[in-house]
Amino acid sequence: MQIVKATLKDIDWIVYFIKELAVYEKMQDEVLVTKDLIKKWIFEEKKAEVILLVKDKPIGFVLYFNNYSTFVGKPGIYLEDIYIEPSERGKGYGKEVFKYLAKTAYENDYGRIEWSCLNWNKPSVDFYLSIGAKPMDEWTVFRLDKKSITKILEGDL
Repeated sequence: MQIVKATLKDIDWIVYFIKELAVYEKMQDEVLVTKDLIKKWIFEEKKAEVILLVKDKPIGFVLYFNNYSTFVGKPGIYLEDIYIEPSERGKGYGKEVFKYLAKTAYENDYGRIEWSCLNWNKPSVDFYLSIGAKPMDEWTVFRLDKKSITKILEGDL
């Protein structure tokens, strides 16, 4: 398996893996992504990075971007998505992804790597614990979706 940076020619694979991840997370009805959105925000505006896990063909993907910690005083990596085809799991590829991200963080003097995981996703939680990740049990993730953002802007609080 090789880890390669995605390019414009990989847009179909990126959309495919996003949709597969959504099915796994039981959130397929929430997927709004299009090839045009991927092209604009990842490859033109460079708001995120995508790497592909490739054997004979892509078998997974990772999407991440920089965040910033005021406490640490440095940027970090926020891992938005990691998806590996079910038939390819348990072969050490997830560890290779985290080695890649750790190397990127180290070489850029970033303060940390963070991500969210669904509580019911026991295989992933167990994997993250096995590599030394610490759950942030005292924190709750909050989200404002487009509808909520529009409400705020319209003064509808």
